[in-house]
Amino acid sequence: MTTPEQPRPRTSFDPAAMGTGAFYRVLNSVVVPRPIAWVCSRSADGVHNLAPHSFYTVACVDPPIVQFTSVGRKDSLRNVEATGEFTVNLTPEPLFEQVNATGTDFPPHTSEAEQAGVRLEPAEKVSALRVAESPVSIECELHATLRLGDSTVVLGRVVHISVWTSAVRDGRPRIEELRPLARLGGNEWTTIGEVREIARTPYQQWEADPSIGERLRRQ
Repeated sequence: MTTPEQPRPRTSFDPAAMGTGAFYRVLNSVVVPRPIAWVCSRSADGVHNLAPHSFYTVACVDPPIVQFTSVGRKDSLRNVEATGEFTVNLTPEPLFEQVNATGTDFPPHTSEAEQAGVRLEPAEKVSALRVAESPVSIECELHATLRLGDSTVVLGRVVHISVWTSAVRDGRPRIEELRPLARLGGNEWTTIGEVREIARTPYQQWEADPSIGERLRRQ
């Protein structure tokens, strides 16, 4: 008869007992890795803004919608509200320093892309520009915004995606060609590292072959 293992000691972090900044640092360190939306937007005055947002994911498949979160009222949010358009550009590893630099709190009338030496080019279907040296650009029209406390979730309906032809194989973009950056906690970033591939097991197969579950339970 086996005895249950002793639980490992855990440190508790209670948002009700901690300051907002302290708990934010913990939350950022455990929701990892996070993909980065390198959002390019245009102000009502025509100034192009480029900023990384690491609270980013797919929100819906049909219709295709992506979302990023603006913590506070950042230039990206104000511009998207004003013009209704933006692009989300993949953050490639070779532009690591430039991606980080565009997170600087430049004043609204300043183009982060110009300051960081990032070349922008016209997109296909929206007036916001895209990053020329990014292998993927997702063009979006504003679907909705959702205010949550000190943050605003921006939902963008995807109207076009362009990918470097050299990064597409077998009908889809390949991760080893995209080389995306991701955010971790604090000032930590990461790259894709080892890529592991595994197919999902249908329940019918799981039920027909008891050894699948037995093997997992032994690990």
